[in-house]
Amino acid sequence: MASEPKIVVLGATEAALPKRAVRLDASLSDYWALTKPEVNFLILITTFAGFYLASESGRGGFHIVPLLHTLLGTLLVAGGTATLNQYIERGYDAQMRRTARRPVASGRIDPAHALWFGISLSLAGTVYLALAVNVLASLLALATLLSYLFLYTPLKRKTPFCILIGAFPGAMPPLIGWAAARGRLDAEAWLLYAMVFLWQFPHFMAIAWMYREDYARAGYLVLPLDERRDRFVVWQVAAALVALILIGLIPLNAGEPGFAYAAGIFILGSVFCYYGARFAFHRSNVAARQLLAASIAYLPAVFILMMLGKK
Repeated sequence: MASEPKIVVLGATEAALPKRAVRLDASLSDYWALTKPEVNFLILITTFAGFYLASESGRGGFHIVPLLHTLLGTLLVAGGTATLNQYIERGYDAQMRRTARRPVASGRIDPAHALWFGISLSLAGTVYLALAVNVLASLLALATLLSYLFLYTPLKRKTPFCILIGAFPGAMPPLIGWAAARGRLDAEAWLLYAMVFLWQFPHFMAIAWMYREDYARAGYLVLPLDERRDRFVVWQVAAALVALILIGLIPLNAGEPGFAYAAGIFILGSVFCYYGARFAFHRSNVAARQLLAASIAYLPAVFILMMLGKK
């Protein structure tokens, strides 16, 4: 007699494994999103540029291990800052279409978990920089975190000039890189700082314009709400772009800038200014999106050009 077929019933633990794996992947993805990797990409580029440009020329001047320590420590602090920012603003993020799907605002990550995750990353990065790099780099990273979270973040709901305040911590990454390489801040480091400082104005004005209704719905005053708004936007973009081109022509090294370097800086700045002018005249979402794309391309291109022109 043929044996009856056996029916195998998966245990509860075995059946739950695929679901647990999916949940784990989703959770890891959400924690990764908390650190804002798209923003950290630009932070790492400018930190790298500061370190490279501060390194001594010639053989043995550039050290890869200290660079890796610097990038890792900076990344940890930046990720912690982004996480804590989303923890603080979770209620406001939930009111904006642009940010409603963020892990904390949407409820996928418990706020308490996000708080401790952000604190852990921030502390780890600050201590790591102090021990593996130097105290100055660590203090600069800590100052960035504190000023971003406790000055810029609350001011976003009080005054459009929050962008000016936020630009100070936002321009810190090249200083961290420079301090990591030399242990001090020279005049050239502040030149890099000024470039990133000015770059933020057209970059953020494009974002603020594209999501102006979202920001207003959540109570953010990143743009004036009256007839001053258009004039405010135009001046923020135009003045910063003109100053950015002029500062970019100042050489980091002694002597006059080479023709290729000056021409490259001028061309990149002119393209950036073109899209800034389009936005200033039209003030449409399309023009704002084009300006945003130009700003994202401009910053790494300029720093790469500066590194290639290093003597």
